Amino acid sequence: MEKTLIKRNIFPRSRGNLIFYVDSSEVNMIDSKDDYDYINIPNRNQKRQCMRGFSQEYNNIVDYIVKITRQIWKDKDIGLIYDTYSTGASVHKGLINSHGINEVISGTLQTLSAFPDRKGLEWSVIWSGNDQDGFFTSHRSKDVGTNTGESYYGPATGKKVMFRAVADCLIHKNKIYEEWLVLDTFHLVQQLGFDPVEVAKRVAKSTQKLAPDVNFGLPETAETGLPPKRFIPVSDEFEIGDFMLEMLNKVWERRSVNNVKKFYEEKAVVHYVCNRDLVGVNEIQGMFISLFASVPNAKLVLERITCNKRESDLDWDVAVRWRLQGMHEGTGYFGAPSGKPIDIFGINHYKIRNAKIVEEWFLFDGIEVMRQIYLPNSKDKEEAGKPHNEDGNFTGVS
Repeated sequence: MEKTLIKRNIFPRSRGNLIFYVDSSEVNMIDSKDDYDYINIPNRNQKRQCMRGFSQEYNNIVDYIVKITRQIWKDKDIGLIYDTYSTGASVHKGLINSHGINEVISGTLQTLSAFPDRKGLEWSVIWSGNDQDGFFTSHRSKDVGTNTGESYYGPATGKKVMFRAVADCLIHKNKIYEEWLVLDTFHLVQQLGFDPVEVAKRVAKSTQKLAPDVNFGLPETAETGLPPKRFIPVSDEFEIGDFMLEMLNKVWERRSVNNVKKFYEEKAVVHYVCNRDLVGVNEIQGMFISLFASVPNAKLVLERITCNKRESDLDWDVAVRWRLQGMHEGTGYFGAPSGKPIDIFGINHYKIRNAKIVEEWFLFDGIEVMRQIYLPNSKDKEEAGKPHNEDGNFTGVS
């Protein structure tokens, strides 16, 4: 339904169904602000896109995603989900998928029951598309709330928590029909005072029928003796698509973390999982080494790169949805090696200014990775009966 949006004389080429480009001047961008600031933009300053098929109250696609999320979560208008999600909406959370609007309603109710005062701060939205082919948004927030009800992770603790979240949404004619959700669940579990390992073991046991078996392994990694290919930019001039693909190839695929110095500002900041802020090239290099040490031969799978042009051709906001798939065969971020195949699913946001990364929001679901590590082995599965794929009802739908 969605096509790559290219503006002639601004963006020189497309990248098939991987990289998408738009000019952010078409909308009112929201950048690390509370949604209250956005809602109170004077009407005369609201930019209007063609929004055929959408309710008249939405001026543009950023306006749409900010307003419906605020209304559902802050105002608790849960019934708005019936108007803004398609009947057969699919929601992806790691390897667990949920299908149908009833699952969205259920997940929202469960989350608000556990955290009735949940609200999102420090919003940002990266987008692409149009009303004819469909829109895409990638919105991130820092969520805060008080755990006054029983949650997916355990009994109510009364503790205040803060955790980051990112949701990618495909939207057409006022309806979200597919969503990819990443929550910093490891940090959430820690703040609630629960043991992440014990939570992961319990979740692994209860969800083994809700997720497909991870059926990749050594053949998909560098163990086959085939090193990652080198990405060669088309031109020596800066182009955001080339910049992102080259950075991901050199730093992520080839593990040449010395190239962090090439792509990041010297004092760049990475907002990492568990609310850790890494400042400067040395700390960022250490982050990559620790992560890759856990899955040293993992394959990088890029699902989508969305580029929003800001003030100049050298200034961009970028969202990247990615997976690292490989064997947990090294000691690193996820502890002692388990030998299990794991799929690390994440969404990153980048702020690129003057052709350098100056700020990054790096997010993956740590409990989902640990769930895979602690899945029962083959013998245990046989005793429990052969697992089969079902819809997964889970909390946290954004």
